[in-house]
Amino acid sequence: MNIKPSENMKLYGMKKYFDEIYKLYCEQKMPNKILLSGAKGLGKSTLAYHLINCILSTNETEKYDQEMFIIHENNRSYKLIQGRTHPNFYLIDVLDEKKTIDISQIREMIAYSNKSNFNNLPRFILIDNVENLGTNSTNALLKIIEEPNENIFFILIHNNEKNILPTLKSRCLTFKIHFTFDDCVRISNQLICGNIFDIINDDLISNYNSPGKLINLINFASVKKINIKDLSLKEIIKLLIDNSYYKKNKLIKSILIDFIELYFLKEYSITSSKNVLLDIYHNFLEKINNVEKFNLDEESFFLQLKSKLLNG
Repeated sequence: MNIKPSENMKLYGMKKYFDEIYKLYCEQKMPNKILLSGAKGLGKSTLAYHLINCILSTNETEKYDQEMFIIHENNRSYKLIQGRTHPNFYLIDVLDEKKTIDISQIREMIAYSNKSNFNNLPRFILIDNVENLGTNSTNALLKIIEEPNENIFFILIHNNEKNILPTLKSRCLTFKIHFTFDDCVRISNQLICGNIFDIINDDLISNYNSPGKLINLINFASVKKINIKDLSLKEIIKLLIDNSYYKKNKLIKSILIDFIELYFLKEYSITSSKNVLLDIYHNFLEKINNVEKFNLDEESFFLQLKSKLLNG
């Protein structure tokens, strides 16, 4: 199941956020700097794409369906954005081979914003994973968003599990995106047209799951032909580590880390050696941060953790 934000033609669970931001735009009160902040996998980027499409396709034949929150397959703006040829849309995200958004990407965006606009439509600059901006990139971005060219709007997508510089956050109108656990289950069920509890073992689901994380897990299990209905939390952690599924795969690595943290949480609630477990957990957090920061050997780290935490 494809849940790539730029290709999601249906928006789920975001009505109140969509309506609030779109109302600001219609009343000409929308600030030119918006920050959509929330946990990974809630659909923040999808919300941004739908808002942008709604505004840019206003005068098109197959314009955005605001009642059903649907982008029509023949929507002209959608096709142009997919082809990266829409003159009123510019995307910045972390490049595949990079860990941060490079300052050169910001400079290219500034060059785009300084060009003349050939129509009367607003221009949108979408910066996804803004927490991955480096210091130099952030400073360069601050300069342009302080005094942007007329009719240019910046929409920044922020995974709130990671920090961004306060100087950037303070310059934006922040919309904090949040779903209850029941919301996440309902949206996930709508996405799969079924019941996630028929597919995923209850042991693998926590109150911290987002729809995106649940669908990514289902997609992964489908590709690898893994029955996640019958696997316990301990079993799937071992499976992911033993088969090195996390190698060169940010998505699977994120799933694995989420499962490890869930395992710590469940073990903490039943163990009598809470201090020992806390020490292991804090050591885990420190080491996983160093592994990512300094590009250290992941395999030995996860194998050692499995041996210490799961007894082999």
